[in-house]
Amino acid sequence: MEPSKYRSGIVPQDPLGRGNTFSTTDANSNRDRRRNYRLNSASLGLVSTLSFPVIVSTADAMLKSAGVTLIGYEKIGSGQCTAIVRGAIAEVRIAVQAGVEHAQREGQLLSSLVIPRPFPNLEVIFPLGSQLLDQAQQHHRSRISNQAIGLLETRGFPPMVGAADAMLKSANVQLTAYETIGDGLCTVIIQGRVADVAMALQVGIAEANRIGEVIAVTVIPRPLEELEQSLPVASCLIEEQPQPLRLPIEVKETEKELVELPDLGKLPMPTKESGIEN
Repeated sequence: MEPSKYRSGIVPQDPLGRGNTFSTTDANSNRDRRRNYRLNSASLGLVSTLSFPVIVSTADAMLKSAGVTLIGYEKIGSGQCTAIVRGAIAEVRIAVQAGVEHAQREGQLLSSLVIPRPFPNLEVIFPLGSQLLDQAQQHHRSRISNQAIGLLETRGFPPMVGAADAMLKSANVQLTAYETIGDGLCTVIIQGRVADVAMALQVGIAEANRIGEVIAVTVIPRPLEELEQSLPVASCLIEEQPQPLRLPIEVKETEKELVELPDLGKLPMPTKESGIEN
């Protein structure tokens, strides 16, 4: 028997790559299968607070602490809001723990929950999987925005409107939307550079306290794109996609009128005699 040319446990390298039958297409398909498996076998994490700005900042802490997906918020009235995330069981536990710690520091934590591998019927009935299809079709990671988000919550609508007007007049910020969650709690949402958002919130707090009561204030510097997409946006700020120009398939040409020409044989011809007389 011919002795082996290679030692045990060492695979020879083929310089022409003929032995490598694992193509890029196979790698992408295997990656997609692993990703779909993680989505199908993912766990759910829920953290509930008593304030909309606090639940947004809690969701921000959860997203930045672990590799989870923000499904959205559930608002049930009386100021109670719940952030829902999805991911692998270990990632969800880390995210929920980070969210609980953040909500406790704000003094607004109500409850938290981790559900490993939820039953499909649970996801169909409850609003837990409305964004999973979109998430499964996206293969890019969440990007970090250069803009900051500011949220100011008041008890009553007039203090919120007054604070929004004062903030817009005091700094270069944009008013994106407002949110109401019951119990008289109203939140105004602004966006801009971190310094501008911080300055605007200081002015807004003073104006809201003059009119009514401030409940919570939150600044989120460099939020993830996923968090931005979960926040409400005023309809007037949504850019409409340009519609494609539709050309007709069949072009109908107008029929041209035929002009009848006179018969040249019947036209009077001038004679030489008539030309001499003239």
